[in-house]
Amino acid sequence: MITLSELQIKDIIMVEDGRKLGNITDLDIDVDKGQVLSLIIGTKGKVMGIFGKEEEITVPWNNIVTIGSDVILVRKGNNPRLFTDSDQN
Repeated sequence: MITLSELQIKDIIMVEDGRKLGNITDLDIDVDKGQVLSLIIGTKGKVMGIFGKEEEITVPWNNIVTIGSDVILVRKGNNPRLFTDSDQN
């Protein structure tokens, strides 16, 4: 079993181009089924958490290729979603 804190220190890498997306800030969980639906990845939009736009990328669980010792490899989905502060209002 792996904990959220262990997942949060892993880099998220796209397998198609090797690009680093960031690190996990949260998980989207279906509490009724007890399943993780997607990873929420915070991008580098804010400086020290206060200046700039907060952006989050959601990666559906089925887009994860593998979870390694220090990275999580993901593939690009058909409809990637990028959430910003304005989307959540």
